[in-house]
Amino acid sequence: MSVENILREILEHLEAVAEKSQPIGAHLWEKLQELHPADIAQFMSHIARQEAQQLFTILPSEQQSAVFRRLSVTLQIFCLSFLDDQARVNAMRALNTDELTDLFDNLSDNDLKTYLGLLHKNVRQKVLSQLQFDPESVGKIMDIDVPTLVVDYTVEQSIKLLHRLLPNTSVQQQIYVTNKAHLLEGHINLEDLILHKPNERITSFLRTNELVVHAQDDSEETAKKMVQYGLMSIPVVDENNHFLGVIPGDTLIDVIVEESTEDVQRMAALTPLKESYFDTPTWRIFYQRGYILVALLIAESLSSHILNVYEATLTTLLVTFIPMLLSTGGNTSSQTSAVVIQSMAAGELSRANTWRFLRKEFSIASMLALILGLTAFARVYLTRGAPLESIVLAITVFLIVVISAGLGSTVPMLLRRFNIDPAFSAGPFLATVMDIIGVLIFCYVSKLVLT
Repeated sequence: MSVENILREILEHLEAVAEKSQPIGAHLWEKLQELHPADIAQFMSHIARQEAQQLFTILPSEQQSAVFRRLSVTLQIFCLSFLDDQARVNAMRALNTDELTDLFDNLSDNDLKTYLGLLHKNVRQKVLSQLQFDPESVGKIMDIDVPTLVVDYTVEQSIKLLHRLLPNTSVQQQIYVTNKAHLLEGHINLEDLILHKPNERITSFLRTNELVVHAQDDSEETAKKMVQYGLMSIPVVDENNHFLGVIPGDTLIDVIVEESTEDVQRMAALTPLKESYFDTPTWRIFYQRGYILVALLIAESLSSHILNVYEATLTTLLVTFIPMLLSTGGNTSSQTSAVVIQSMAAGELSRANTWRFLRKEFSIASMLALILGLTAFARVYLTRGAPLESIVLAITVFLIVVISAGLGSTVPMLLRRFNIDPAFSAGPFLATVMDIIGVLIFCYVSKLVLT
């Protein structure tokens, strides 16, 4: 029996499962204990809120906390709304500080005040300190629940300290070292504590940090640097070099996945969803997709206006090839912009090599334009036997490909220069612009050649 079927059966016999009084209730209760918290969390996101509440309520405290940590922020807020104070504390204690920060960012002021009052004082201070950072900054996602060592500690002292902190604090492969003023000095690797003598001071084998970032730095740019340097964790400091926290490898993955998801949505002319698809209200998705499509529809109407102006010039034969011209422009611009955006994301394209990149793209675009232009000429001339129309289409395709590649290369760079996500340039926006420009080129070339 699949996990989903087990959970469905538990919902159908919820009262019996909660009381464990009947054979089926006891059996399903045992099955419930065996389920992974992630499976339960995923199931809760797919069912009605009332059913999710009923299921979450019957979970034992430990399992409840494990499931709570894997829920979306929207469902976490919903669960907190019906739990008692002790259950709320247990649930929130299952979250690390940056997860708590994400949760609190989405609470109303009244709920924020209520839930903060339930947390331990030092945890509240940590969360409040992170709430002041920009949502896109490193400080918002850093892990501050990490141990540090003092630079004049011995190996023996360091090991004893780590033993006392475990298991409440996770220890990374790299352990960062500060002085007594909490200024970052460097780091050691975990294996260093095994390879050196107990009375040896860690300052004797202290390593220099390859990369240090500030709390206000952009999280996406930091993730790119981590990939570039091949680092699985980096320290975060303030403007005075005080150690604040760490960006661990799992957070790096989260940032990359989140940014990739947002880029895909922007390339489709969508505003990135802050919540998961099923947690986002239908009307909001409708609005975000609808107004963009309406704007693009109105913009595309300019093509019809241009065709009306040049109607007397265009022959019936030429009009039949308009879809071919428009698709060529859209395909070329989308292809080129995708290459540029990917190069930017991977860190291959920077200001230092911009002109080199543009020269290479222009060479490629010229060759593509020549091949496609000749193909268009052969397509029309060999099938329709119309030399003038063949020339019109060949010239038009050549110009469309060159201009499409030019816009696809330069527009993302210009957007990045003005701190706008380059992904907005891809997809529907650039395709619509090229449709209009393509029709204009087509009509103008037709007028020059045929009149």
